[in-house]
Amino acid sequence: MDVLERVRSLCLALPDVTERPSHGEPTWFVRDKKTFVMYADHHHDDRLGVWMAAPPGVQESLVAEHPDHFYRPPYVGHRGWLGVYLDVDVDWGHFEDLVETAYRQIAPKTLIARLDEV
Repeated sequence: MDVLERVRSLCLALPDVTERPSHGEPTWFVRDKKTFVMYADHHHDDRLGVWMAAPPGVQESLVAEHPDHFYRPPYVGHRGWLGVYLDVDVDWGHFEDLVETAYRQIAPKTLIARLDEV
């Protein structure tokens, strides 16, 4: 499975998630309204990655500890969003946790409750 397909399958496995292009890149939305993950295929530099919602402090911590895997993305980084490089050796277990965390940052309580039932 290629990287985009892997990201896509993780995002679309969450309740009420849709995908459509935004700014020329595959982007995943909760209830077709709010973005929680954006694919970044050389969008602002020469790197492959994703931008995702993150709780306060996560971006700063991960970028400081692992700058070869995480970065502050343009446009949304000032809001605490996390950039994750996908052109390095990705810890897919950790990545899946980050995707779920991004979803939980954006999704309404009713959808989070559905996620917690599983």
